Amino acid sequence: MPLPAPSPSGDIFFAFLSILLEGAPFILLGALISGVIDAWLPSGAMDRLLPKRAFPAILVSGLLGIIFPVCECAIVPVIRRLVQKGLPLGCAMTYMLAAPIVNPIVALSTWTAFTGRDPLLMMGSRVTMGYVIAVLAGMVISRFAASSVLKDRVLAGIVAPATAKMNLDENGGAVAARTDHGAKFAQAMRTAQRDFLDVALYFVIGVAIASILKTQVFYRPALQEGMTVVAGNHWIASPVLMIMAFVLSLCSTTDAFIIAADNLFPAVAKLTFLVFGPMMDLKLIFLYSTVLKPRAVALLLVSLFVAVYAAGFGMEALWPWLQSLPWLKK
Repeated sequence: MPLPAPSPSGDIFFAFLSILLEGAPFILLGALISGVIDAWLPSGAMDRLLPKRAFPAILVSGLLGIIFPVCECAIVPVIRRLVQKGLPLGCAMTYMLAAPIVNPIVALSTWTAFTGRDPLLMMGSRVTMGYVIAVLAGMVISRFAASSVLKDRVLAGIVAPATAKMNLDENGGAVAARTDHGAKFAQAMRTAQRDFLDVALYFVIGVAIASILKTQVFYRPALQEGMTVVAGNHWIASPVLMIMAFVLSLCSTTDAFIIAADNLFPAVAKLTFLVFGPMMDLKLIFLYSTVLKPRAVALLLVSLFVAVYAAGFGMEALWPWLQSLPWLKK
């Protein structure tokens, strides 16, 4: 007896659970890191560790993913807590956009996925393009006031400098505060729980929308037939794959394996897929909305799309030359 064909609703639920189970552990990880930051990181510590000048600080912030490798699902609660601990807005946004790409886990997964198809070139191009676009975005955002970008409740949580919270002795002198690790741990867990529930709600909404589009719209036979025509047009191949990355909402640690299996689209279009997706997708729209104002999210979406599209055209001109370099050959 033949097995029944899967129902459309079953496809939706399967897609929903696959995206949810892939991203939820990383949100939990981000919430736990957020709790540790809230409890143990002194106010203004990140600001003191970074270079004093804005531009070098933003450059360094784009590389923090090498030390703190988190994917796009985990980065949002971390960023909210770092901003409230004194990290400059431009640096925070640079780290938020770069970390899901500029980290050793994603670099290794990209190299592995493209084995036999210029793996070093694809890995290096992805990391470099992601870093440059994140730095440029951070420089632009640093010109805006925090009140025009961040939500009011995030602004309200920005703490005063650490010196304002020093304990004073009976003569008015500063004394070192005792560290109650038990109380700090409880504070970290409370913060992690609050951030996880706050972010998870928006994450579930984004995953639900992505699963419906993925199963009921994106994989329709007529749309699939048109992909062959689209893939041969260099003007629209990249934006189509960028829209695909936006809808599929893949994790940056696994997206390279999905797109590397495609034999239709050119390498540069795949590169734009790998850069745009970790910076902006459907679930991230809702995650970003927990920290950023709606207008800021909309401007970020449009700006990143244009920036990645333009960078893709630049890479298309350079790609044959890069492939000819002996040390980048497969």
